[in-house]
Amino acid sequence: MRIVTRNFSIATSGKGTYEITDKIEVIVRDSEVENGVVTVFAQHTSCSLIVMENADPAARRDLEEFFNRLVPENADYFEHDAEGADDMPSHIRMVLTRTSETIPIVDGRIQLGTWQGIFLFEHRRASHRRKIVVTVMGE
Repeated sequence: MRIVTRNFSIATSGKGTYEITDKIEVIVRDSEVENGVVTVFAQHTSCSLIVMENADPAARRDLEEFFNRLVPENADYFEHDAEGADDMPSHIRMVLTRTSETIPIVDGRIQLGTWQGIFLFEHRRASHRRKIVVTVMGE
């Protein structure tokens, strides 16, 4: 069994979704794993990873608006606000989504559906540099 781990970072410019599918595909191709899995992990508590529609940006905008309404900033019941009004909401949004995704690899290619992409979902208003760890396992 072959195991390959690579790291990369992505610069965000505030809240939103940032597609990283191409970066994952390159890592999988370079690993030379034909059949197995790839795990993608975000090393942060205020962003997450999602598999989401990559064809129509309106779908991602709707998701972002849903989370803004579900977990609003400046809620009077949040105690943790050391880094601003978006601090605790960003942690809750991360918990409601995921910090990792695992995708099968068949014949050297990740098995996303036709309209699926892998996205970093930034939950903070400010720009950040997010660290991603990718592990490819298989034969």
